[in-house]
Amino acid sequence: MKVLKRDGTRRDFNIDKIGTAVSKAFHAIKKPVTNMEIDKIQTIVQNKIQNDEVSIEEIQDLVEDTLLDLDYEDVFKEYVTYRRKRTLSREFLSNNQHGFLKKLENIGIDTTKNHDFKRENANVDGNTAMGVMLQYGSTLSKEFTTAYLLDNKTSKAHADGDIHIHDLDFYPMGTTTCLQIDLEKLFNQGFNTGHGHLREPQHITSYAALAAIAIQSNQNDQHGGQSVPLFDYYMAKGVLKSFKKHYKNIIADYQRLVKDPQTIDFEAISKTIDNLSEFKQIEIFKNDLDSEIYNLTFEKTDQETYKAMVGFIHNLNTMHSRAGAQVPFSSINFGTDQSEAGRMVTKNYLLALESGLGNHETPIFPIAIFKVKEGVNYNPTDKNYDLFELACQVSAKRMFPNFSFIDAPFNYELYDAKNPKTEVAYMGCRTRVLADVTDPNQQEVVSRGNLSFTTVNLVRLGIKHGIISNDEFNEEAFFTELKDQMDHVKEQLLKRFEYQTNKNISNFPFLLGEGNWKNSDKLTINDNLKDVYKHGSLSIGFIGLAETLKALIGVHHGESEEAQALGIKIIEFMRSVTDQYAEELTLNFTLLATPAEGLSGRFVKIDRDRFGVIDGITDKDYYTNSFHVPVYYEISAQDKIAKEAIYHSFTNAGHISYIELEGDLITNQKAFMNVIKMMKEAGMGYGAINHPLDRDPVCGFSGIIKEVCPGCNRRENGVPFERIRRITGYLVGTLDRFNNAKQAEESDRVKHK
Repeated sequence: MKVLKRDGTRRDFNIDKIGTAVSKAFHAIKKPVTNMEIDKIQTIVQNKIQNDEVSIEEIQDLVEDTLLDLDYEDVFKEYVTYRRKRTLSREFLSNNQHGFLKKLENIGIDTTKNHDFKRENANVDGNTAMGVMLQYGSTLSKEFTTAYLLDNKTSKAHADGDIHIHDLDFYPMGTTTCLQIDLEKLFNQGFNTGHGHLREPQHITSYAALAAIAIQSNQNDQHGGQSVPLFDYYMAKGVLKSFKKHYKNIIADYQRLVKDPQTIDFEAISKTIDNLSEFKQIEIFKNDLDSEIYNLTFEKTDQETYKAMVGFIHNLNTMHSRAGAQVPFSSINFGTDQSEAGRMVTKNYLLALESGLGNHETPIFPIAIFKVKEGVNYNPTDKNYDLFELACQVSAKRMFPNFSFIDAPFNYELYDAKNPKTEVAYMGCRTRVLADVTDPNQQEVVSRGNLSFTTVNLVRLGIKHGIISNDEFNEEAFFTELKDQMDHVKEQLLKRFEYQTNKNISNFPFLLGEGNWKNSDKLTINDNLKDVYKHGSLSIGFIGLAETLKALIGVHHGESEEAQALGIKIIEFMRSVTDQYAEELTLNFTLLATPAEGLSGRFVKIDRDRFGVIDGITDKDYYTNSFHVPVYYEISAQDKIAKEAIYHSFTNAGHISYIELEGDLITNQKAFMNVIKMMKEAGMGYGAINHPLDRDPVCGFSGIIKEVCPGCNRRENGVPFERIRRITGYLVGTLDRFNNAKQAEESDRVKHK
């Protein structure tokens, strides 16, 4: 008998090779097997062969049939998995259209302009050497994960577009997504970046510099973004230290100049200053100190704080991480510290942001998030109301900060006015971590983050069970399959969680070795990570609610109250399922309004190939972001806010809503603030305003530019104006950095008047 090999050659049949392969399947699942059992399987397979020539694939099919006939179902499953992995391994090295070598070839031979996948992540410049290197590694890692770390069902579901496993390329490394960094802890103890220990900072300039270094260092241990939840509180201590230093230096200089040591009791004043632990204590002692010296000290501290914030912004827009391919994904939350030191931080950060980078460019990072709270900064009588006004002024010019709302019921329920760590803080474009079922006595935002998330293709379920494919909406079938998909994603997230927790602190020297993740400072080198990672979140996401509703009943939630009611029912159902998982497993399963930078285009392409072009559903290059009303739909700002606000309450893993405004908001800041207040009053958790923001790279003017730059009166003439737009919650920039789906979405956006 001859065996036909895959390369077309023929070899003599060798029955022992069947036994070897089957034995490996038994051993892989730790199931004992005797030589007699192996001989029996080999003989049955050989007797089933009818011809003198048989292919490798036919032999493997017969092996599978035999294992099932003999009730070795568990061995059968392992054999099938092994067979699939071997098939994928061969495909990796093929040079056909979908082969691994062809994918690598496409990375290296052309520019990002001609390949959409090279613009999958707008924060990676796919033209640079390190950007290309990162894409090579990413491609290889994804293929390895699909072949060796996912089961058959999950791998197929991801490939077919039923689900999307985010950050698949980081799966083998066991990284987590993001973190709210406790800078106070790092600063108090000092920290080590792997190349030396950094001491506790002693003034605001070093506080700001080390904050950027901490963000950069932690990003190298995670695949998502880094956030600072209490930026103004953390930096305020650096302001206080600078104030003390400036005060004592001024007194010393004064004494040297007047040459009269009796003029001021330097020793007593220095002792008083050293003992002050809060800036407000300086205010109390202000009358006991020389007013001119106090005012001069305050002025010098204020100037230093501004320079420190300028340095912080410049650092985060020029530092490189992850082999030099990216600047750090970073966010800061601020606006609620009412101390003079905290207020000084917020004011000067906003002014530095307004000024922009060296040539007045709009900074991409950090994502600035201003926390709005009644009694703190929302009403004209609130102490920090002037900072809220300034935040609106700056956002009208720079598109940041975004705005989060502590008073939203789902954010307020765990809020403790005496504990800033209970103030909600968002990461990047929307990620939110607050409640903790694993530690109900300490539900705080600091030192916690998302572990991983996977998105369900909600639109496909709509197409399958709605009026597009049936005479009427089959509600029962839709919700049944949605639950099945969520159950599948739950199991996938649990397997990834198990993979993550089987790493150790040596794999993440800054995230865990420096104690950044909650309770990780108690770990030893051999500890499983479950007891610390359990404080993070496992999230199930969705995009395209609008297209789903169109497929189900013919209209989306912007067009119909019936559709709005159904949309609420769907997302409320998904939230109830994740809540059930959290209660059953005592893990933080949450529901995410998935950001749609690259995924929206991937899902719609797969669905268009499968179902064809469907008006209002697969006829564009993107699916609508999460629960948003479609960007192309004419609707007032008020109505859009009212429609979308309810979904914030269900999406406890994260959410954001945008309002797209027309006109020059720099000259109409009252309108800007009114929209932010609409969001707050509607109960949103997190929101932002998009608006035209142009820049002349020659003179640095930022604002609305038509044919002529208002700053220098020049026309483009070979040096084009930069048309800067917000593409996602965490990135602004020129359109050429973004993939085709996001470019198409941006061009369709309707401006709210």
